[in-house]
Amino acid sequence: MNILKIALSLQLLFLPFTILGQSARVDPTVHKVVQQRTDQIFDSLVKIRRDLHTYPEVSGQEKRTAKKIAEFLTSLGLEVHTDIGGNGVVGILETNIKGRRIAWRADMDALASEIAGDVAFKSKNEGVRHICGHDVNTAIALGIADVLSNLKEDLKGTVYFIFQPSEENYKGAKAMMDDGLFDIINPDEIYASHITPMPEGLIATRPGWLFADYKIVKISYRKSSDSRSKIQFTKDLISSLQTVEPDSKFWDTGNLLDPTIGLGNPNTIYKGYRTVNPNFTVEETDNQISISTFISSSDEKKMDSILPLLEQKIHESSYADDLIGVEYSFQRPVISNDKELTKKAINSISSVYGTDKLIPLYGAIPDGRGDDFAYFQNHTPGVYFLLGGSNFEKGIVSMPHAPTFSVDENCIKTGVEFFSSMILERLYDL
Repeated sequence: MNILKIALSLQLLFLPFTILGQSARVDPTVHKVVQQRTDQIFDSLVKIRRDLHTYPEVSGQEKRTAKKIAEFLTSLGLEVHTDIGGNGVVGILETNIKGRRIAWRADMDALASEIAGDVAFKSKNEGVRHICGHDVNTAIALGIADVLSNLKEDLKGTVYFIFQPSEENYKGAKAMMDDGLFDIINPDEIYASHITPMPEGLIATRPGWLFADYKIVKISYRKSSDSRSKIQFTKDLISSLQTVEPDSKFWDTGNLLDPTIGLGNPNTIYKGYRTVNPNFTVEETDNQISISTFISSSDEKKMDSILPLLEQKIHESSYADDLIGVEYSFQRPVISNDKELTKKAINSISSVYGTDKLIPLYGAIPDGRGDDFAYFQNHTPGVYFLLGGSNFEKGIVSMPHAPTFSVDENCIKTGVEFFSSMILERLYDL
């Protein structure tokens, strides 16, 4: 799907959320101050982002990045904790006035990549590049910390800023939790955002699952003389769970943006689905044979129904007596936005910046992506946003992990404004 087609599709796809009758709780002039302060610090935030982009660090090695973050937070007067779960950093903005406790998370690790990129501030760390936008995510979080610190006298409650290492390998969030993160902070709500190929100036989210869940389903039997037929039976059985036809437009990820079948249409083809990877793994020992593959689903009920359904079908077959077990041999938590908080967060931003800036999503992204922010959501209700970073007219497409990944840096300003205002509104929610 070329850039022009994407741009034309987006014009039709992105329809605004409807505000649910909820107005801003904070004096509107405070949001003007948010915008003014963001304008004042924007160039410095771009400088920070470019510095991080020049010196990227892969998962588990984010020492320089963490040091820069801690120094910045300390300069704002925040209480700062370092070395949490590795190189994790936490900043605490405490107003000493009783109120809601809000957490904002930013990931900060880069990826191994041999492609230098075409920006003037190329990576100086050989084989490492920020091609997922975590440098932007970090700059936005630092900007929010600056803006809200500047408004401290107008705030109540507490704001926590979590800078998480090792997101790319799905280890950092759990490591921070295991290292006592939630002994240091005690949020009522938690939020995060991530760069996406949407146009700069737009954000998107939805209640519930934002990405499809992926698991490895594994069926094990006692070995017998009919192993070959047993393997074929099991492959056919698992494959039968797929609800998407092989020739469906579903498989072309360019259609995620299609105005009639994409994620932004209530009748999207990217909801209510299950898919099965056709590449099965067969493992044999002297006494046992196991067949496994990846399976995905767009909603929790469909995923939860898989194991009982497989067990039922096998028990009805001639292989019932040989069955050892049906299990998920690999699974990870999936981003699941709290339904009520999602509505409230949407309304908070819409009431200040307009409904045309927020994109309603109706399906789950099916390409295997995820974020270990899900571990935090399992502990504390939260919402994860997608933040547009593309500028199609300039040929900038912010597709994470793509070798041509680039960002319209104005998205830093958008992120700081939108999410600072959202946190302000949430702090004053009764």
